Amino acid sequence: MLSAAEATLEQGAEDEADWRRIKAKLYAPPKGQRGPQRRARPPGMGMDMGQAQSLAAQLAAEDARMTGSRTG
Repeated sequence: MLSAAEATLEQGAEDEADWRRIKAKLYAPPKGQRGPQRRARPPGMGMDMGQAQSLAAQLAAEDARMTGSRTG
């Protein structure tokens, strides 16, 4: 359905530049809509380097355990 509307608009365009302007308006976000915004991270949600290394070690141990049980 959109391609039919697009074809109709393209036929009504006077030249290629006019068609590009029409197409830009067609696919532009609504005027009142804001772009994506990053929310601030709540305090206490991050982990320090020691916690990250500990988690990586736990994941490696679990991976080794799972891989070992599959081949054994």
